[in-house]
Amino acid sequence: MKILVVCQFYYPENFIITKIAEQMAADGHEVHVLTGKPNYGYGYILPAYKNISEEMLNGVNVHRVKLYPRKKSRLSIIRNYLSFWKNSKKWVRKTKLEFDYVYSMSLSPVTICCAGNLYAKKHNVKHIIHCLDLWPESTIVTHAVRKNSFIYRQLYRWSRSIYSKADKILISSPSFKDYFQNTLKLPVNNIKYVPQCSLVEDSDIAAFDYGKGTHILYCGNLGLIQQIPLIVEAMSLLKDEDIYFHVIGMGPMTDYLINSIKERGLENKIIYHGPIVAKLAAAYFKRADALYISLKAEGTVGKTIPSKLMMSLTFARPIVGVLKGDGKDVLEESGGAFLADDNPESVKNALLAISNLSEKEKARLGKLNKMYYDSHFSLRTVTDLIEKEFK
Repeated sequence: MKILVVCQFYYPENFIITKIAEQMAADGHEVHVLTGKPNYGYGYILPAYKNISEEMLNGVNVHRVKLYPRKKSRLSIIRNYLSFWKNSKKWVRKTKLEFDYVYSMSLSPVTICCAGNLYAKKHNVKHIIHCLDLWPESTIVTHAVRKNSFIYRQLYRWSRSIYSKADKILISSPSFKDYFQNTLKLPVNNIKYVPQCSLVEDSDIAAFDYGKGTHILYCGNLGLIQQIPLIVEAMSLLKDEDIYFHVIGMGPMTDYLINSIKERGLENKIIYHGPIVAKLAAAYFKRADALYISLKAEGTVGKTIPSKLMMSLTFARPIVGVLKGDGKDVLEESGGAFLADDNPESVKNALLAISNLSEKEKARLGKLNKMYYDSHFSLRTVTDLIEKEFK
């Protein structure tokens, strides 16, 4: 099959779409990716890509359109979103390439999918949207817009229109279905649950040497819904314990984290490693005493399965989870996690419980998590489910 994959983000940006596209190419499909020039997390277009519009990466044909780089200001983010929306549709109108199917991965913003809708309509082919982030719900949870405001109403209409044009929608969390039915008021007969897999998986890379003590790792986006302040508050209660918290990633809460560590004198308790590419981050997962995941229990987004949960399951380590909804269900089913409420005292107690585990018990809990991942969320499992929808 000839498949057009549409997603604003692609390698060297760290998103799961890269692995899925490469796996589909390895399965014998001709895969083309319509994406933007890499800038996410950098604040500028990577210099090496300023003059690159076409390239072949691991068997995948990558077509890059110009866009405005995403910086910290809200205006720059809006310009970033709209520039891909405009230029990706421009590419679709001009291309002479023909495809059997279009597969769009819907992250933020949902306008990523507009080029897919346009190609499908123009060439009369099927368009599948894989929804990993709900719009306009995500704009509410991140406090980007107020619910029932004029902007929200416009985003609601736009989002509903974009989703409604797809032939099928794959959802990464079961609870998404309720949102489509009850909030977006869309039919759900063309909706199917297909989870996402892990961005980072175990490899031959040498494990990071944490040293003595109990070491907890958080790796992922430092955003508003990830409850980064909870880490600071909990570790402030553990100053006298031999427990250390390591953070990898970046996002809107990066400055808050760095400043709070200094203000509270936690430099030796919370170690911020900055952003690290996925393959190198694997070293930190391999020997951590536990992996930490938190998501604000607000709206439908707060009930989903976060992408970092997949990463945590695959590395065969115990997990500390501050989750509700689908994410909590996964951890209860895997049997290898300590669940905490979203308050510092509860998180502190969960970290203390990890510190009291024997190495044998940690290994047992980690094995349960890995077994659950392999049977539900592996790259092979997820790609097979997607390819089945094409067939």
